[in-house]
Amino acid sequence: MTPKETTTYFSNSNIEYKDLTFKISDEHQIHYIETGDSTKSTLFFLHGSPGSWDAYKKYLSDLDLQKQFRLIAIDRPGFGYSNFGTAEDLETQANLILPFIKSKNNNQPFTLIGHSMGGPIAVKLATKSPTLFKNLVILAGSIDPNAETPENWRPILMTKPIRYLIPGAFRTSNDELWWLKDDLKIMKTQLHNITSNILIIHGTEDSLVPYSNVSFMEKAFINARKIEVIPIEKADHFIPWTHFEIIKKSLMSLQN
Repeated sequence: MTPKETTTYFSNSNIEYKDLTFKISDEHQIHYIETGDSTKSTLFFLHGSPGSWDAYKKYLSDLDLQKQFRLIAIDRPGFGYSNFGTAEDLETQANLILPFIKSKNNNQPFTLIGHSMGGPIAVKLATKSPTLFKNLVILAGSIDPNAETPENWRPILMTKPIRYLIPGAFRTSNDELWWLKDDLKIMKTQLHNITSNILIIHGTEDSLVPYSNVSFMEKAFINARKIEVIPIEKADHFIPWTHFEIIKKSLMSLQN
């Protein structure tokens, strides 16, 4: 969404919001939207691939969630207004996002919520700073490296001139998804670091990220404080939008 579209969206609902950019370095910035009560615990949303903050606009504009939480949704590095078009691997994305999260510390519980590619980003962040995150919510997240099927056509899309025939967001997406399997192999050795409460919500008929990821996570998060799984029967990959009420209810009941 353009800034004008964002203004129109929230103005139509009479919702106060912040549309800001946080400077990480001379080369990198994080664009974000914030709503809700700044004194409350935080729900921090990470979108999939491709995507941008507005994947979660319904959550940020929900009055019930706003009363209970501060809500922040970012454009992940390479998307939206966060250095659009420059893809980064899992490690680099986490290293860029973490300083921004720390800058938003209000001494209240912090929850990471990641859908699809946002799931492994959330997990990576939690491996790097385990004590910072009270809750980790993984929505149809791709965490198991063995569940990632080889997509040998992706490198073809990275070659010239084909690369420049692909719309920018999809170029970034293609790059990070090609790197993901190797990134997940590295992250697998770090999953024992996580001590958060973990909520996994996954559609049983997800055609993009296999449901087998759920059993992998249940076994891999050996030091998690608590693990809860909510399977959504017959649901596909796009549960943040198709099953909003289930996810909202789960967020409202998070342990703070």
